[in-house]
Amino acid sequence: MDYKKTKAPTNTVTRNIMDLCDDTNNIYESVAIIAKRANQISLDIKQELNKKLQEFASYNDSLEEVFENREQIEISRYYEKLPKPSLLATQEFVDKNIYWRDPTREHAPVDRY
Repeated sequence: MDYKKTKAPTNTVTRNIMDLCDDTNNIYESVAIIAKRANQISLDIKQELNKKLQEFASYNDSLEEVFENREQIEISRYYEKLPKPSLLATQEFVDKNIYWRDPTREHAPVDRY
């Protein structure tokens, strides 16, 4: 996913707590959902960055040979400018783009014979 194209702000935004707990009726549950999604986004971004930087990996053990690669610097700058995973997850939660469920609240069918 291209996280640069999201509507998530790059800076911290003050939000109304009551808006965050509309769907769950519990602010703590909402924060837990946002935190889990932020962890998922963080892992996705990290894997994507590692895959791109793997192309530039040098397998020499020599400390004298350190090269500055312009492409590597540009890739790093791109990922530094991305919004933080917590801001991305919060924006997804506000836009209702996160699927979540609570298995403890789901009622199992009861056989009455």
